[in-house]
Amino acid sequence: MALKHTPRMSVEEYFELEENNLDTRYEYLDGYAYMMSGGSANHATISGNIYAILRSLLRGGPCRVYNSDMKVRVSEERYFHPDVTVTCDPRDRGVADLIQSPCLVVEVLSPSTEARDRGRKLQCYLACLSIEEYLLVDSRSMRIEIYRKEQKKWIYDAFEADDEVELSSLDVRFPVAGAYEDVIFEKEENDKHLGT
Repeated sequence: MALKHTPRMSVEEYFELEENNLDTRYEYLDGYAYMMSGGSANHATISGNIYAILRSLLRGGPCRVYNSDMKVRVSEERYFHPDVTVTCDPRDRGVADLIQSPCLVVEVLSPSTEARDRGRKLQCYLACLSIEEYLLVDSRSMRIEIYRKEQKKWIYDAFEADDEVELSSLDVRFPVAGAYEDVIFEKEENDKHLGT
């Protein structure tokens, strides 16, 4: 979530800001850097699950999976820290400090970030030429939405608890339930406290 933004700055100043504030991540959008806040335990668990699933499915191949520590260049004026990113470009490996050619980005939705992830970020991701799929993962129920590029058009689909997510850009599939392993939803938490 963007808590606040800094005064207008150049891309170079943004890079310097991140270099000098290693404990805080910022996203950069059209001249403004936005400080990112932390997420909930469920948010972290879902992000970690998806990272682990994709890492296991893609191990040994040409693609790499990164968590939100890696900065992703979406355009010359837009840099984000998606929850999970996959790139198959060899330039995005090793000592690279940012991903230049993401093919898949994943954002885990929370009440404080959902509007931005579905709004401005969605527009930015869909405008990025290298991105082929964008996943929006609900943190309050078992639901994963996907925007997939097919023949220069974006197609929307959604997956529920018993479904499998198919990532055609990477030729892999995984069960929706796998992304939610060890997640306790609010209703379950309330039931536990009430003893029901």
